[in-house]
Amino acid sequence: MKILANDGISQSGINKLMNAGHKVFLQTVPQESLEKFLKEEKVEVILVRSATKVRKNLIDNCPNLKLIGRGGVGLDNIDVEYAKSKGIKVINTPSASSHSVAELVFAHLSSIIRFLHDSNRNMPLEGDKRFKELKKSYKNGSELKGKTIGIIGLGRIGQAVAKIAIGLGMKVKGYDNFLDEITLELIFFDGQKKSFTINSSPLDEVLSSSDFLTIHIPKLNEKPLVNENEFNKMKNGVVLINAARGGIVNEQDLLKALDNNKVSAAGLDVFENEPNPSIKLLMHPKISLSPHTGASTNEAQDRIGDELAEKIISYFS
Repeated sequence: MKILANDGISQSGINKLMNAGHKVFLQTVPQESLEKFLKEEKVEVILVRSATKVRKNLIDNCPNLKLIGRGGVGLDNIDVEYAKSKGIKVINTPSASSHSVAELVFAHLSSIIRFLHDSNRNMPLEGDKRFKELKKSYKNGSELKGKTIGIIGLGRIGQAVAKIAIGLGMKVKGYDNFLDEITLELIFFDGQKKSFTINSSPLDEVLSSSDFLTIHIPKLNEKPLVNENEFNKMKNGVVLINAARGGIVNEQDLLKALDNNKVSAAGLDVFENEPNPSIKLLMHPKISLSPHTGASTNEAQDRIGDELAEKIISYFS
């Protein structure tokens, strides 16, 4: 098979595909040139991440396509049902990056509650002149232990978040539209295991009782899940993390909630208008920022590449 890994793939994944006899193109073809490349090279498999879009027109105009692979969870950049209707297999790697995203959630949380997101901006500019003043301004940090984290979406990533939270001594509340409860197994460094059951609570209860909220659901429609109405139900001073999809949180309502202190701070890895996020978000002093890097760890990329390769090899064998 001729395979285009347009948004990249790990070396371990490349090696598996090549050892199985497949040809792998590794160049990044611009979206506007993608159709021409796929047709000229008679590409049968295209692998993408979040950057490349595989829409109806591309599918119609590239008759050699037999499989579309998405490295990661979301499939919103692929016209999945249309591809399937044309007999094209669509695969993704839903579990490969779960832990890396969960760790990023806590990187944002830890940064926010100890003001690192702000002190890392100010220390290079004023640390040599206003050290004592900055130390005083960042003195009221808080701890995660003993606090309640609300997890909206109890799928693979939500469960990975819950495991870390339990390990930190946090109270966990969860909401899921499809699951009534989940059972988690934590495996410790010495091989001991401990199981925990978390029941899905009503969304309003999770919103109103959580010190920290983190969102782990797909963007199912054009309407955001979290609007002004949901912000009003939250605890005063809540911290909100969105490492799921841009558009799940109404960004204008978030800015208002930050400005009136309903939300004390936010951590954002995803944005409505990627790759051109709102400058108001980027400049806001209460927001910890990352450029959609939830799955961007070496370990996650190896797992993603390996899983894609194994699924491709299995499908065509």
